[in-house]
Amino acid sequence: MSPVIEEHARARLITDGPLTRPVPVDLRYDPADERRTVHIGLPDGTDWAFGRDLLERGLRTPIERGAVRIWPCGRTQLIVELHSTDGVEVFQFEIRTLIRFLARTRTQTPAAAPDAGRTPQPPSRTTRTDTSRTTRPDTSRPDTSRTTRPDKSAQQEEGATQETGAQPAHG
Repeated sequence: MSPVIEEHARARLITDGPLTRPVPVDLRYDPADERRTVHIGLPDGTDWAFGRDLLERGLRTPIERGAVRIWPCGRTQLIVELHSTDGVEVFQFEIRTLIRFLARTRTQTPAAAPDAGRTPQPPSRTTRTDTSRTTRPDTSRPDTSRTTRPDKSAQQEEGATQETGAQPAHG
């Protein structure tokens, strides 16, 4: 079993107001996942999952897939815009942080299964709660579902799990 790659990072939450604020985020990648999924865990417990290729392409050129839009902002910043039924969250990342994380994911990826030959997976949003680990369907979008993310101790016991979903944190 391949080790899960996790990196703690900081992003800036862009708001309608004049000030932005730094927020901690968790970047996670499981090389055993055949769909090559990157997870961005937000401070409110929300976990966005989308293909690693989307993040890699977003470093070079604007790209959109489903509820996720990514584009470079100057030479040192990357914008990640996440859409849900609750609204839009916009984060600004240091490109070097994401490049370092993606480089680590490439060193752990089996060479026999490159990203280029696969069908891109739609982005998904999951919500972590301490009391529930159930899957609930998303009635606002017919092709997505909501799940919860287990706490870190449960992930270590059970191994990394794949979450899917696109339901907002407030249901």
